[in-house]
Amino acid sequence: MEKNDQPAGEARRRVAENLWRLRKERGLSQEAMAELADFHRTYVSQLERCITNISLDGLERLARALNVDVPDLLASLEAAEETADRHRQ
Repeated sequence: MEKNDQPAGEARRRVAENLWRLRKERGLSQEAMAELADFHRTYVSQLERCITNISLDGLERLARALNVDVPDLLASLEAAEETADRHRQ
């Protein structure tokens, strides 16, 4: 089986960045995040580092655990930061 050496796609990068940001904003460790979403801690780490893809069902589990909508996990970094700024005001 060949290893896929292609760079991560835009959607995967967005999920990774938003997962990391939202997890940090909530003061969650990777282990705590994994428990909330019923994932293994190493899987959360892999997602944040763009090592692995996530299924739509997995996105829903992350969104529920973080109390956000699935589109929030796919938002561009700029849009995500604007939303976070609005919530802080």
